[in-house]
Amino acid sequence: MDPLQRRLLPSTTALAAFDSVCRLGSFSAAAVELTLSQAAISRQILTLEERLNTTLFVRNGRGVALTPQGVVYHKTIQEALGLIRSASLHAMSGSPSATLNLAILPTFGTRWLLPRIPKFVSEHPEVTLNFATRIGVFDFKSEGIDAAIHIGGSDWPNAKCTFLMEEVVAPVCSPSFLKDNAIVSEHDLLRLPLLKMRSRPQAWDDWFSSLGIDGKQPGTMSFEQFLGVAQACVAGLGVALMPLFLIRPELDDGQLVIASRHWVRSRSNYYLVSPEGKESSKPVSAFRDWLLRETAEFCKSELAVDSH
Repeated sequence: MDPLQRRLLPSTTALAAFDSVCRLGSFSAAAVELTLSQAAISRQILTLEERLNTTLFVRNGRGVALTPQGVVYHKTIQEALGLIRSASLHAMSGSPSATLNLAILPTFGTRWLLPRIPKFVSEHPEVTLNFATRIGVFDFKSEGIDAAIHIGGSDWPNAKCTFLMEEVVAPVCSPSFLKDNAIVSEHDLLRLPLLKMRSRPQAWDDWFSSLGIDGKQPGTMSFEQFLGVAQACVAGLGVALMPLFLIRPELDDGQLVIASRHWVRSRSNYYLVSPEGKESSKPVSAFRDWLLRETAEFCKSELAVDSH
């Protein structure tokens, strides 16, 4: 292979880093997804840009943004990586029709879904599961994904969205924070640091509005994942609106406490999303049926707990 051809074939490590930064919007989030350091991600992107003699990202104080060349390049690279993943999975499994490539939300996946997956495996040993962590809307075809657990609305383009369950949130903080910052009424929260999820910028507004409280909220930290918010609360950095079922361990061992008994339904719901053309495949159908039973049973048990 001549030098030009080698130059036109960047390493898959660099391409995976580039794709992750594009999808997640930051080097730090890509580092978490790929289990690398932020410095390693930066080096991979720099190496790729030098190899292509092209600037792919514009760096600024708020993060990174794709250049016009980067946008075009990413669209094609996504498709290529998706084809490579699919081909590799098919070669490994030897039976593509029995493979389910599932995208999961980080905290929901690790805290709620994965502990239940042995039941699905027991019921459907013929299905090979492959997991990928994804946040937000992405392109199923280019990613080689058959279905995804989604939090938000039922408006994913060119896909079937199956409602799984609602999300109820309540304010939580650490015991020491609550001791140092007495919360006599919900109005008191307006003077405290309120931690936020970037994907749900209106969550606190909705919570205060449900109480008829109108007031300016203090500026504070924001996070990309619920586990990051939970750890910030444990560290005593403020109060956060959290789905209680995702932080049961921290509540049960006393690292976190409920700061207000006013619980509200989030704007976001959980859905199983599958692209058009795959929603009726055997692995997707089997997983959908099983997941609907699991979420129905879970919601019933949560309702029984709340009623007491």
